[in-house]
Amino acid sequence: MTEITLTLNINGRDVTRAAPAHYSLLRWLRDAASVFDVKYGCGEGVCGTCTVLVDGAAASSCIVLAAQVAGKNVTTLVGLGVDGELGPIQEAFVDHGASQCGFCTPGMVLAAHELLSSGEALDRAQIRHAIQGNLCRCTGYQAIVEAIVSLVPETAGSDS
Repeated sequence: MTEITLTLNINGRDVTRAAPAHYSLLRWLRDAASVFDVKYGCGEGVCGTCTVLVDGAAASSCIVLAAQVAGKNVTTLVGLGVDGELGPIQEAFVDHGASQCGFCTPGMVLAAHELLSSGEALDRAQIRHAIQGNLCRCTGYQAIVEAIVSLVPETAGSDS
């Protein structure tokens, strides 16, 4: 088994670790770098649970090799916090009861962050489309959409 040493900037901090070359980003984060807020879900890039942001773009960390993102910036759910406090998207999820069991929360919050980073006015249909790659076991989609809507400037509010 070939080991490689990678450096990634995780949540604003450079982390260098050696791990087997075949490790997915998810496994490298959890097993090599001890970043545990990234969760394992399906292992096939379908559920969204392991979503992270790589240089600002959402990625399923279970299907990306760690070696593919060497030297890049990786943001996890914890990285959206501000000075040890919840960030605005995380606060909106709390305020709207948008996290029930927590299975989908990291992926949903990171998908919302990517979506909202454009600063564009969005309607509920656009929001639903943007989060469709994240499965919610509790079927709390409406609360999740409402949490995201609350952060959108000039939302086309009345559409369903």
